[in-house]
Amino acid sequence: TISTTNTGGRYKTWKRRWFILSDNCLYYFEYPADKEPKGIIPLENLQIRESTDQRKPHCFELYLPEDALLQTIKAAKTDSEGRVVEGKHSTYRMSAATPDEKEDWIRCIRKSISKDPYYDMIAARKKRAEKASENN
Repeated sequence: TISTTNTGGRYKTWKRRWFILSDNCLYYFEYPADKEPKGIIPLENLQIRESTDQRKPHCFELYLPEDALLQTIKAAKTDSEGRVVEGKHSTYRMSAATPDEKEDWIRCIRKSISKDPYYDMIAARKKRAEKASENN
């Protein structure tokens, strides 16, 4: 069980969610008995680090690297009307129940993060184009 904070909207609130790590994705559920996930976070081209929050202990977060092409993490969730919508988070901050759980989650998620070489190629092209436009 992990608590997660909504960092995409105006108000940063903590919500309790249940997570499953499978197939290089984090699936999260609103209730433990739910059969369908509330959301999915593919772990492609993300990074993970410990973080701090004054309201919650044992925090860590998923985030985009500095050279990311995207401004938001690629994710999907079900809205209040049952429609699947794109997530709008630049980070996902989470809080584990204990320091050991936090370390386990970080270790397991880190092992599941995958790199798409195509993504790196596009990022390098983007940087070259930006430098070229600065020099003109």
